[in-house]
Amino acid sequence: MKTLTLRVDDDIYNIIKLASDGAKRNISNFIEYATLQYLTSSQYVDNSEMNEILEDKEFIKSLNRGLKEAKSGDYTIV
Repeated sequence: MKTLTLRVDDDIYNIIKLASDGAKRNISNFIEYATLQYLTSSQYVDNSEMNEILEDKEFIKSLNRGLKEAKSGDYTIV
């Protein structure tokens, strides 16, 4: 097990504290739980979902076009 030191703004601390109290967890456990929830639900797709994405030829074409435009600087930030 590793120990992390984390510095957060007082307002953020208060939000974390309220959330951990509401979940009936201590702050350390809540941060670990919330991080795992975020990483496993927001950042990764399972193999079947990835296969579905890769089979969508129009979507892949659009992504490649966007990547090409970004690399050439042909874009507008809105």
